[in-house]
Amino acid sequence: MTTREKTKKRAVKGEYGYFRSEKKRRILITAGLFAAPVVILISAWIYYGTRMNVWTVLAVVSSLPGCRSLVNLIMLLRCRPMDAALYREISEHQGSLTMAYEMYMTFYEKNAAIDALAVCGNSVVLFSSDPKTDAPFIAENAQKILRKNGYKADVKLLKEKKAFLERLDSMNLHQESLREGILFTPDEKYPELSREELICHTLLALCL
Repeated sequence: MTTREKTKKRAVKGEYGYFRSEKKRRILITAGLFAAPVVILISAWIYYGTRMNVWTVLAVVSSLPGCRSLVNLIMLLRCRPMDAALYREISEHQGSLTMAYEMYMTFYEKNAAIDALAVCGNSVVLFSSDPKTDAPFIAENAQKILRKNGYKADVKLLKEKKAFLERLDSMNLHQESLREGILFTPDEKYPELSREELICHTLLALCL
């Protein structure tokens, strides 16, 4: 998925501003999912004069989707939005590369805040400004996921902004050589996406 400037009311995953937009959306969804069970519980309690009725059981069961949504919301609330100045600086070096911004990549063992990722041919570069990010672990596991999905891509995670910007400039300069010899058959599920957009899409599936 190629990242675009915010031209829509709601940013989607991989776009700058996603965390702010998604937090608002999920707060509303979570509140809505809990509203119905609460109304059922209170109404039945008032009507029967006791909580010991079948409607209480129904209210508890119907609250499960809300609980699941609340867990996702709590995880999302931990994600800090990408700094606007950092986004502008990186986007100035984007050129014609397929990129995504403002992500929180999750694995069973570890998670990481990813400010940006770029894809060109079989080269995938991630950037994280979080000093706690385990770069080797995240890069290795992201690469495993891509290769399991049929993409022979090499993934590297950089933690130095200057090095990442230089890599973007280099990728833009050598796009033809990076893509040379790569064969691509469009995915039936996503026929409109290019190979690099599919790689980006696969990585975004690992993110909140």
